[in-house]
Amino acid sequence: MKRIVVGILAHVDAGKTTLAEAMLYQAGALRRLGRVDHRDAFLDTAALERERGITIFSKQAVFELAGTSVTLLDTPGHVDFSAEMERTLQVLDYAVLVISGTDGVQAHTHTLWRLLARHQIPAVVFVNKMDLAGTERTGLLAELKKQLGEGCVDFNGNAARQAFEESLAVCDETLLERYLDGQAVQDKDIAALIRTRKVFPCYFGSALHLQGVEDLLDGLDRYTDMPAGDAAFGARVFKVARDEQGNRLTYLKLTGGTLRVREAVSGSEDGGWQEKVSQLRIYSGAKYRTVETAECGMVCAATGLTHTMPGMGLGSAAGALSPALEPVLTYRMRLPDGCDPHAMLQNMRLLEEEDPQLRVSWNEASAEIHLQLMGEVQLEILARLIEERFGAAVQFDTGRIVYKETIASPAVGIGHFEPLRHYAEVHLLLEPGERSSGLVFASACPTDVLDLNWQRLILTHLGEKTHIGVLTGAPVTDMKITLLTGRAHVKHTEGGDFREATYRAVRQGLMQADSMLLEPYYAFRLEVPEGCVGRAMSDIQRLDGSFEIPESKDGRAVLTGKAPVSTLRDYWTEVAAYTRGEGRLSCELSGYEPCHNAAEVIAAAAYDAAHDVENTPDSVFCSHGAGHVVKWDEVPAQAHLDSGLRLDGGKEQPDTPPARQTRSRAGSGLEEDAELRALFERTYGPIKDRGFEAFQQSRRKSATLEQLYVTRIRAEDYLLVDGYNIIFSWDELHDIAAGDINAAREALLNLLSDYQSVRKCHLIVVFDAYKVKGGVGSVEKLHGLDVVYTKEAETADMYIEQASYDLSRKHRVRVATSDGMEQMIILGHGAERMSATELKWEVQQASEHIQSVLRELKNR
Repeated sequence: MKRIVVGILAHVDAGKTTLAEAMLYQAGALRRLGRVDHRDAFLDTAALERERGITIFSKQAVFELAGTSVTLLDTPGHVDFSAEMERTLQVLDYAVLVISGTDGVQAHTHTLWRLLARHQIPAVVFVNKMDLAGTERTGLLAELKKQLGEGCVDFNGNAARQAFEESLAVCDETLLERYLDGQAVQDKDIAALIRTRKVFPCYFGSALHLQGVEDLLDGLDRYTDMPAGDAAFGARVFKVARDEQGNRLTYLKLTGGTLRVREAVSGSEDGGWQEKVSQLRIYSGAKYRTVETAECGMVCAATGLTHTMPGMGLGSAAGALSPALEPVLTYRMRLPDGCDPHAMLQNMRLLEEEDPQLRVSWNEASAEIHLQLMGEVQLEILARLIEERFGAAVQFDTGRIVYKETIASPAVGIGHFEPLRHYAEVHLLLEPGERSSGLVFASACPTDVLDLNWQRLILTHLGEKTHIGVLTGAPVTDMKITLLTGRAHVKHTEGGDFREATYRAVRQGLMQADSMLLEPYYAFRLEVPEGCVGRAMSDIQRLDGSFEIPESKDGRAVLTGKAPVSTLRDYWTEVAAYTRGEGRLSCELSGYEPCHNAAEVIAAAAYDAAHDVENTPDSVFCSHGAGHVVKWDEVPAQAHLDSGLRLDGGKEQPDTPPARQTRSRAGSGLEEDAELRALFERTYGPIKDRGFEAFQQSRRKSATLEQLYVTRIRAEDYLLVDGYNIIFSWDELHDIAAGDINAAREALLNLLSDYQSVRKCHLIVVFDAYKVKGGVGSVEKLHGLDVVYTKEAETADMYIEQASYDLSRKHRVRVATSDGMEQMIILGHGAERMSATELKWEVQQASEHIQSVLRELKNR
């Protein structure tokens, strides 16, 4: 049987839950038809929903048609709960968009339509409340075509078959040619048009009186296709909740394969995790049935998973989806007397886990909990939910606007972090991005300047933190950050050094750029009696908003436009007053735009970016064995690198090799090492391990590179090589591996065999075989090399770390890898690290040596 997931979406009060009730009743899944106003709707299971008569949480029901099994997901219609609706879109195969026949297409309807287009979800339109006065089918269909697209086609009854087929044929050129040739339009043709979003079936009726519902169900049965799933297991999480017993429920849709009870599920978030599913539930309203196996296309709730989050993908669907809607108001929580704020913070983390739209933050200085929400209705529901679940009657202060910052001009930011025995420098290009694009990260740094593993680490640090601006300390958005260049120390650099340098580079760049304050804007639709339109237009201008030319309809005027959330959020009370309850204001978040009163907001924030110690723009340099702070505006003069990029006049300088600046501090090379060692021993005592000696031996200067190469390798030395890491780090081997990994492995062994014949050291090459089932590992002797294949569940990293620890007690050990984490671990064992680039240089030197010997023999 065909299996599809259908979601119902609508503007508030369009009759969405009533339609869901009618569909279940008409399909035979309900014996009794419930009603929202009677507080007995099948899918409004929560007490809060029945009291208010609105849907707050998405619900699931299952019913069957003639040839289709339908999982129906009812979503909230109120704008404050848009996040609950948005995350449900991620698992839908089809959507039914409900529009009130008396109201037509409203502002929130456009938001839903854009979200459906963003997720490429085929949509069916149901125009409800057609039994009420003032509704006219022909006019409403014309409005749908104008507002939503020409693909809206009347599917009710299909009495005039020829006109119906013509309406469908004009939506697709191929179908039109076949239709003109006399071929009839088939159901499969209609299904293909709907699936590709070229046609949007429109049904007209009244859900309350079961009018048009049967046609809708027939269309879902005839004109839908079950999406093809992957053979391997895949699932998308769209909701996290808890049942009455407190069990954590992970709602997910299977996009491929099957999922069985007691089967392990894994994810890469939180450092990697693996958990077993303890139970699979198929919900229908408040009730559920358990199953042993969930198949592709099914929506179920899994227990036993504690690391899942809404939007997360599992298995073949791995990868999180970012939401399009974000909260715009922040509130401070006021706790009742005797309530522990830290305990309440943990409770709020549970609610945050269930609702991604809820953002919880902790103010350490004032020991207060702050929340970011969509609006007042969500705040009231949250306060009630906290009291029911945690027994605390909390209150909230007046909400404040969530501002953001961006830049209006490009800037180069430099971050340098060099306290004693640490080193990292990063240069970043900060550029303005498209509005609502968020933060975008890229790299333009050559790998011969900075190893790829360090570049990846810098990009990771850019994305792991919420960077704040320099005007009010608000989050930064709509900006592209490109890594231009950077430098690491062969011995002293650790991962945390690049974190510090990266954060400081972003802040230093923001201090130089022209920053801009952004605030959230509402797209509004204001409907008032025609006699009040002058007052409405005057108010919108007073509120720093803009609007289109007013439209008149049946003695009422409709204004649509945009205005700041800060000025429009309480305007509905004024509308109700001057229209005597006849006016209607609907708003939806349209995005962030330049703040209308930026100077006032910045002055009120009183934020001092230069003295924010948690987000400092200053850098740390080293001089005479001690680190010292350099102010942000003096950093470019003391930087050790030059990115080669000039932003004077907004133009780049001609492409010329960047001038490498020398270090500004006194002393360098081995003389400085001696000074550092003396300072270290005076502070901490004699050095007992080989760490400092290994550092001295690994120092390289271009002027003495060949001399170091000749003298530093001894026959009793050991060189450990991470085989696959080197293969994928050397371009020539990487290209071979793309076609045949075995050939790439042989090529590497041949090169290292030549190298070993010249250097005479003990050379061990380690290859990963940890995924080989039943593998016991092996060690082979090949042309003077020891070639190791690890056993099952043992990676090359694990083998090398243990070997370097064991061998470094009696021998000098070097490890060739570009894995940053592995490098740090082996340094702690007293071994020396060598990057893939350095090994390649030494191999080339050995090859040249062999060639020179061959030439001498030939000339004799």
